[in-house]
Amino acid sequence: MSPEPLSQKDVEERLAELPGWSFEGGRITRSFRLGSHFAATAMVVHIAQIQEELGHHSELTLGYDTVSLSVHTHSAGGALTTLDFDLAHRVEGAAVGHGAV
Repeated sequence: MSPEPLSQKDVEERLAELPGWSFEGGRITRSFRLGSHFAATAMVVHIAQIQEELGHHSELTLGYDTVSLSVHTHSAGGALTTLDFDLAHRVEGAAVGHGAV
Protein backbone atom coordinates (compact mmCIF):
# COMPACT_ATOMS: atom_id res chain seq x y z
CA MET A 1 0.00 0.00 0.00
CA SER A 2 1.31 3.42 -0.98
CA PRO A 3 1.68 6.11 1.67
CA GLU A 4 -0.86 8.93 1.55
CA PRO A 5 0.23 12.26 0.07
CA LEU A 6 0.52 15.11 2.57
CA SER A 7 -1.56 18.26 2.25
CA GLN A 8 0.20 21.51 1.42
CA LYS A 9 -0.36 22.64 5.01
CA ASP A 10 1.24 19.45 6.36
CA VAL A 11 4.21 19.90 4.01
CA GLU A 12 4.70 23.50 5.16
CA GLU A 13 4.50 22.53 8.85
CA ARG A 14 6.93 19.64 8.46
CA LEU A 15 9.31 21.72 6.36
CA ALA A 16 9.40 24.36 9.12
CA GLU A 17 10.94 21.67 11.36
CA LEU A 18 13.83 21.18 8.91
CA PRO A 19 16.00 24.32 8.63
CA GLY A 20 18.03 24.29 5.43
CA TRP A 21 15.48 22.22 3.50
CA SER A 22 13.31 23.79 0.83
CA PHE A 23 10.36 22.89 -1.35
CA GLU A 24 11.25 22.91 -5.05
CA GLY A 25 9.41 21.34 -7.96
CA GLY A 26 7.20 19.19 -5.75
CA ARG A 27 10.16 17.82 -3.80
CA ILE A 28 12.03 18.68 -0.63
CA THR A 29 15.69 19.44 -1.22
CA ARG A 30 18.84 20.15 0.73
CA SER A 31 22.53 20.57 0.02
CA PHE A 32 25.30 20.07 2.54
CA ARG A 33 28.90 21.28 2.40
CA LEU A 34 31.61 19.16 3.96
CA GLY A 35 35.33 19.59 4.63
CA SER A 36 36.60 17.43 1.78
CA HIS A 37 35.65 15.09 -1.02
CA PHE A 38 36.33 12.10 1.22
CA ALA A 39 34.01 13.48 3.94
CA ALA A 40 31.27 14.07 1.37
CA THR A 41 31.69 10.54 0.02
CA ALA A 42 31.44 9.10 3.54
CA MET A 43 28.21 11.01 4.09
CA VAL A 44 26.78 9.66 0.82
CA VAL A 45 27.49 6.11 1.98
CA HIS A 46 25.82 6.86 5.32
CA ILE A 47 22.74 8.30 3.57
CA ALA A 48 22.59 5.25 1.30
CA GLN A 49 22.52 3.05 4.42
CA ILE A 50 19.69 5.10 5.93
CA GLN A 51 17.74 4.89 2.68
CA GLU A 52 18.11 1.10 2.62
CA GLU A 53 16.93 0.87 6.24
CA LEU A 54 13.85 2.98 5.43
CA GLY A 55 13.23 1.35 2.05
CA HIS A 56 12.92 4.89 0.67
CA HIS A 57 15.42 6.46 -1.70
CA SER A 58 16.16 10.00 -2.84
CA GLU A 59 18.02 11.48 -5.73
CA LEU A 60 21.44 11.80 -4.15
CA THR A 61 24.25 13.82 -5.73
CA LEU A 62 27.90 13.88 -4.72
CA GLY A 63 29.98 16.91 -5.63
CA TYR A 64 33.58 17.62 -4.71
CA ASP A 65 32.73 18.64 -1.14
CA THR A 66 28.93 18.73 -1.33
CA VAL A 67 26.05 16.31 -0.99
CA SER A 68 22.60 17.17 -2.33
CA LEU A 69 19.28 15.39 -1.95
CA SER A 70 15.97 15.72 -3.72
CA VAL A 71 13.16 13.72 -2.13
CA HIS A 72 9.61 12.70 -3.01
CA THR A 73 7.64 9.45 -2.98
CA HIS A 74 7.46 7.68 -6.35
CA SER A 75 4.81 5.22 -5.14
CA ALA A 76 2.53 8.15 -4.22
CA GLY A 77 2.66 9.60 -7.72
CA GLY A 78 5.60 11.87 -6.90
CA ALA A 79 3.79 13.53 -3.98
CA LEU A 80 5.37 14.22 -0.61
CA THR A 81 4.58 11.77 2.19
CA THR A 82 5.70 11.10 5.74
CA LEU A 83 8.42 8.85 4.28
CA ASP A 84 10.12 11.88 2.76
CA PHE A 85 10.21 13.77 6.03
CA ASP A 86 11.33 10.69 7.97
CA LEU A 87 14.26 10.40 5.57
CA ALA A 88 15.06 14.11 5.84
CA HIS A 89 15.14 13.95 9.65
CA ARG A 90 17.42 10.91 9.59
CA VAL A 91 19.75 12.62 7.11
CA GLU A 92 19.89 15.72 9.33
CA GLY A 93 20.98 13.55 12.25
CA ALA A 94 23.68 11.91 10.15
CA ALA A 95 24.89 15.25 8.78
CA VAL A 96 25.79 16.47 12.26
CA GLY A 97 28.10 13.49 12.75
CA HIS A 98 29.83 14.20 9.45
CA GLY A 99 30.36 17.89 10.24
CA ALA A 100 28.17 18.97 7.34
CA VAL A 101 26.82 22.51 7.09
